[in-house]
Amino acid sequence: MAPPTELLDELVGEVLLRLPPDEPEHLFRSALVCKSWLRIVCHPAFHRCYRDFHGAPPLLGLLHLLQVLQGRPAHRFASTTSMPDFPYPCSDGHGKYPIPFDCRHGRVLVHMIQDRKRVLLVWNPVTGDRRVFPAPGIDWIIGTAAVLCAVDGCRHLDCQGGPFRAVFLATDDHDLLVKASVYSSVTGAWSAPVTLDDGCECYAQHIRDDIAENLYHLPYVMHRRVAVIGDAVYFTLRSAHQIVKYNLPNNCLSMINPPPHIVYPIALMVMEDSSLGFAWIDNSTLCLWSRKVNSEAASEWIQCRVIELKTIIPVVDPDYEPFVVGSAEGVGVIFMSTDVGLFTVELKSERVRKVDEPGEYFSVLPYMSFYTPDRGRLLALAKTH
Repeated sequence: MAPPTELLDELVGEVLLRLPPDEPEHLFRSALVCKSWLRIVCHPAFHRCYRDFHGAPPLLGLLHLLQVLQGRPAHRFASTTSMPDFPYPCSDGHGKYPIPFDCRHGRVLVHMIQDRKRVLLVWNPVTGDRRVFPAPGIDWIIGTAAVLCAVDGCRHLDCQGGPFRAVFLATDDHDLLVKASVYSSVTGAWSAPVTLDDGCECYAQHIRDDIAENLYHLPYVMHRRVAVIGDAVYFTLRSAHQIVKYNLPNNCLSMINPPPHIVYPIALMVMEDSSLGFAWIDNSTLCLWSRKVNSEAASEWIQCRVIELKTIIPVVDPDYEPFVVGSAEGVGVIFMSTDVGLFTVELKSERVRKVDEPGEYFSVLPYMSFYTPDRGRLLALAKTH
């Protein structure tokens, strides 16, 4: 029979497991109640159980991208919880002109200049770990990228410190071809770039026709957060809002037509059933489309949801139409920019929450990770309160 102290610790642990991960301050404060609670909350076994119990990591904060002509985004990591903002990775003099590209699997991917050379930084805000490596050898002005956990079979509940891959996608400014290259933290090297034009006659004809009509239709990769489903990365081109798929195992690029009658701006997302989602706003109505990606049959876009925004999103200027600037997979949240601020819309409940002030929002990068206490973090938290 277990001693009473062990039984009490087990019961306390079961209660603490149920504290919401999207408000990590509650867990931190619980650890300061007494020595036994501190021991329970800081134990690695509790951390593992806490992640398994809650499943998808919570949304802890936001970074965002601007369009190229809008300049560079503010050096700011905006917390969406009661915890203080994480310090921005380049605020200590390690680089200048930082641009965040992606937040995924507990990591942030940042582009910056060091010693007059382009480099990429993979940064873990929770642990503070950083890894800097050279940018790929593509002559690019506009591009996007994704950072991915490289552990096979990982549930991405605790990817801290493990191997990663960075997928870089850009339009080569020299030959105007869309290219992709992958960096491996294991080999420390980039793969040879693969080009969309390789064997894709429809793409070449499409680009020639568009450029002949209007130089605005140059096939630049949109500077937005990508959608990752399985071993595929999906991103968009400015030209006709075409969607491009990069298949990692096959190392190839292919094109996907968007849903019909779509206008700018658009945002890709991952749906609950792991299909490819597509969100846009038409006359104050949020329209969600989905397309299966693993079906053997020919896939088609299906409009799966319509949400009227007039009654749930506040506006000041009735002529200002909100637009979608991103989503957070696993928690069913869409980010929407309005003339009164940045809002989240929970798809299940349609609950709306303001998370930032009005600003230039083009693509929101959600940072999702479990923020569980250790003794070092508790000391740091105590200093801020």
